Amino acid sequence: MNALAVAPGVFVAVGAGPVEPPRTAGPGAVRRWRAAERAAARAVLRRLLAAVAGPDAARADLGTRVRGQPYLIGETVTVSLSHSGGLVAAAVHTGGGMVGVDVQAPYPAGDRLARRCCPALLRLPPADRAEELAWVWTVQEACAKATGTGLAARPWTIPVPPGATAGAWRGLRWRTLRGHCRLPLSCAYAEPNRKGSP
Repeated sequence: MNALAVAPGVFVAVGAGPVEPPRTAGPGAVRRWRAAERAAARAVLRRLLAAVAGPDAARADLGTRVRGQPYLIGETVTVSLSHSGGLVAAAVHTGGGMVGVDVQAPYPAGDRLARRCCPALLRLPPADRAEELAWVWTVQEACAKATGTGLAARPWTIPVPPGATAGAWRGLRWRTLRGHCRLPLSCAYAEPNRKGSP
């Protein structure tokens, strides 16, 4: 596992997750797969914490806030998790600032979804739209995760131009990690002089 330094004190790591069960799999198989996916994401997080924040943070219990945001009990280090398309991702902010990570397998993007997330996507050919929408969505979702508000932040309203690799939104910085992962992957984090509140 390689820790990718996104910004001072902000690191991301990616690992393999379990293969998604076939669409015909029963609910039990889907539950087992989801549990294995969560376990794989937490394993990547533990390794990342050990590498960048030390053994105490790596051993800390992981809690979940009301809206699903993970946090380390008794630690100031902040964390985020994501999983999609057989990959899992973890982000760590050793300075305790807000952090969010999102990985997303592209899927067919109809006009309605593209218009909702980023109307400029409608100018792209349908063959390119799905992947670019996934990049836009990873930024939007990473920002929402960093604030701890999830879908209540209405991530689809966060402005992200197609093809953008970095930007800012409400005191957060964000970066797309193009070339570092086989799927679209982005991270959002508090600026170095702003801790924010997880």
